[in-house]
Amino acid sequence: QLQLVESGGGLVQPGGSLKLSCAASGFTLDYHAIGWFRQAPGKEREGVSCISTSGRTTQSADSVKGRFTISRDNANNTVYLQMNSLKPEDTAVYYCAAERAPHSSICTILDHYGRWGQGTQVTVSS
Repeated sequence: QLQLVESGGGLVQPGGSLKLSCAASGFTLDYHAIGWFRQAPGKEREGVSCISTSGRTTQSADSVKGRFTISRDNANNTVYLQMNSLKPEDTAVYYCAAERAPHSSICTILDHYGRWGQGTQVTVSS
C-alpha cells in the first residue's frame, strides 16, 4: 500500500520546538517534491513549507519563515519539518504531501500534490 505517514506532533508550550516526520511506505520519495500543510479548526488548509526533489530548493510561508525548516533524508525515505519558536497560532493538524516531479528543480506550497498523509496534531498552548 502506498502511503505517507506523519509523526512527531503533540502538545508543546509557546516558544517550544517539535520535529515532524513524514515517512513514505510502498514507494520512494526520491523523485517527489514534498510539501507540508496545516489546517486549523474553522480555517482553510494552508501551505507551510516545501522541498524540491533534489532538496536544493525550499519555500516557506511568511508566517513560519525563520522558525520552521524543512529537510529530506532520501536514504531513510523521510522528510522532516523542524518547528522552533512555536506560537499558539501554529496549532493545527499538519499534513505532508508528495508529488512526483523527477525533472523539476522547484517546489510549491500551493495545493498541487497528489498523495497525502493522514495528518498529525500539533497543539501549542501553555
